[in-house]
Amino acid sequence: MPASTAPTQNLDAECADVMELTPFQTHPDRYRHWRLSFDGDRARLEMNVQPDGGMREGYELKLNSYDLGVDIELADALSRILFEHPEVRVCVITGTEDRVFCAGANIHMLSTSTHAFKVNFCKYTNETRLYLEDASEHSNKRFLAALNGTASGGGYELALACDKILLVDDRNSAVSFPELPLLGVLPGTGGLTRIADKRKIRRDRNDVFSCVAEGIKGKRAVEWNLVDRIAPLSRWDEAVSEMAGEMADELPTSDAVGIELAPTPFTVEGNALRYEYVTLELDHAARTAELTIRIPDEAGPSDGAAAHAAGSDWWVLRAFRELDDAILHLRFDLPQIGLVTTRVVGNSAVVAATDALLATDDHWFVRETRNLVRRVLKRYENSAKSLYAIIDGGTAFTGCFLELALAGDRTYVLNDPDTPVHLGVTAANAGMYPMANGLSRLETRFLGTPEAVAPVLAHRLDRGGEVIDAETADELGLATFAPDELDWEDELRLAIEERACFSPDSLTGMEQNIRFAGPETMETKIFGRLSAWQNWIFQRPNAVGPNGALKCYGTPRRPEFNYDRT
Repeated sequence: MPASTAPTQNLDAECADVMELTPFQTHPDRYRHWRLSFDGDRARLEMNVQPDGGMREGYELKLNSYDLGVDIELADALSRILFEHPEVRVCVITGTEDRVFCAGANIHMLSTSTHAFKVNFCKYTNETRLYLEDASEHSNKRFLAALNGTASGGGYELALACDKILLVDDRNSAVSFPELPLLGVLPGTGGLTRIADKRKIRRDRNDVFSCVAEGIKGKRAVEWNLVDRIAPLSRWDEAVSEMAGEMADELPTSDAVGIELAPTPFTVEGNALRYEYVTLELDHAARTAELTIRIPDEAGPSDGAAAHAAGSDWWVLRAFRELDDAILHLRFDLPQIGLVTTRVVGNSAVVAATDALLATDDHWFVRETRNLVRRVLKRYENSAKSLYAIIDGGTAFTGCFLELALAGDRTYVLNDPDTPVHLGVTAANAGMYPMANGLSRLETRFLGTPEAVAPVLAHRLDRGGEVIDAETADELGLATFAPDELDWEDELRLAIEERACFSPDSLTGMEQNIRFAGPETMETKIFGRLSAWQNWIFQRPNAVGPNGALKCYGTPRRPEFNYDRT
């Protein structure tokens, strides 16, 4: 049954712990919490959260507070704006509740969730907000947060991800981060980083703002740069229209025609999720998964117009959308899976031809596909899983798929003359898909020996180079280990078994610390600090203990804190 239509799916009925899969795919026809509309080059996204529409029982989504289901719809809406409505230049994000834009993540949902879910939930919401900023930078879009009422916590964090913020001036509406004074935690979606690094608010004002539960409103919010403008309720609609028009006029117009984003269905067969190009096979006992991506026999479209005609069936777009869906299931539905081994099988020439199109064609659809590939690669390497690339006979780690190998923790390359392997370098490896640190994955890999990048790029297939064999890959530094055929199976088995025995907490901390070497950016700060504070503060008794702030919120009880500072 396709994930796009099934509310949940039984992953393995014979497994002792029956797994259900979260429905990450949706469609505007099925939105419960957002209204998406279009008028020429304007999009309007209205937050209208249904209190009884939570993804599970036990909490009400009051005051436009959100859970994962609300953000899944937001992510889907953004994808549809990008692919189905390329003519849009500005999107207004606003609310429908009186005197409230969004109260942030639902507190009762968080307080009753597992720690792993809380972390993955915040990581997902972070990625969605970063995608807003990515669309502003790369996709001829601007986003206006029209705060028709108070924006608290995650609601204000959503506004901060937009290009501009307009706040209604009604003597009541404010922006606020109440997490510290009310909940004993911190804003979980990059808020503290954005007010410091993006809006560049003074440190002392940041300090005050983060400690005032009721927030800051009106002229002071503008003076402190917490919002860009305020407007009275009497001319609210006019002010929103004016500001959106100004933002749209900063960008060129487009007469591009969008494509329909079709679902990417999969089937569940025993312990495997099978999409058209992606398969995820699970070994619950070993706590591992085998991720396989299949390359088609033919490259298909040779120019942007042909790719546009193929639409969401263009193989590279579909394959990476399937990969994105599989990654999310690994994060949310399969927390026990600690190690993912990745193989890409097929013809390297097909990938090289598609990469050449992605690198050189300026068609808007090609550009958006390239942007999506970049975002999925980031999602892959920002997952709390150990990632090993397995490069053996029949594999095609070329171009954008070589990026998957470079994004992982280790690469195992079979060195067997009778079973040749092929790695291919294309423009995709020369900076098309930068990491969160702003560097290419080759530059990050060879941060200490930058001179090692050029010899790898000298093999670019689009510049007359040849595919790289196992021995050359080892010499170039692309292989972590390159065992021969006699040692291959034993060395790989031992490496997998050893990894599965380590503490998952320590592994996550280690991987997140060493994957993103090099320059610090707002994005690396957001995820680096996220991993640190959520894996500590969110487990401390002051927040989640029996008398912690999260547990006492909404009850007559006052939280009890251990006041030792550490």
